Amino acid sequence: MRKYGLLLLLAALPLLASAQMKFGYLSYEEAFKSLPEYALAQANLADLKAKYDAEMKRVEDEFNRKYEEFLDGQSDFAPTILQKRQTELQELLKKNVAFKAESAKLLQQAEKEAYAPLREKLSRVLSQIGTDHGYAFILNTDGDALPFVNPEMGEDISELVKEASR
Repeated sequence: MRKYGLLLLLAALPLLASAQMKFGYLSYEEAFKSLPEYALAQANLADLKAKYDAEMKRVEDEFNRKYEEFLDGQSDFAPTILQKRQTELQELLKKNVAFKAESAKLLQQAEKEAYAPLREKLSRVLSQIGTDHGYAFILNTDGDALPFVNPEMGEDISELVKEASR
């Protein structure tokens, strides 16, 4: 019997606490993009992507040039030269595909590394705001995760975050 009383009390605690509990909410993505460092990180990533794109264009042009040369001379090549050229083209294509995959992986890693300090900063800002304003928690409204908020219980902290991040 005592066990059921304890379970009932535990079930009622959130209801009792919610009357005194307040929380904040914001779009994490918007707050993240409003950080002053975000524009610099975006510019650096765009520059890196442009370099990879330029190299990819160069290797594609090289492949296309060699392929056209192969097609032009295909009828004149001896069988062993034809086979050698085909093998060269296949290896070049394989290297190009591997480079493209590695580039995507490296760009993704660079993005992760570029954004890590920003995420840490935003986390510190949110922790400070949560502590300073006595919030029990802060909710992320991205992805329609929070379709309704009673403004008497929760506060939109978007502007507080923008101000604290500057």
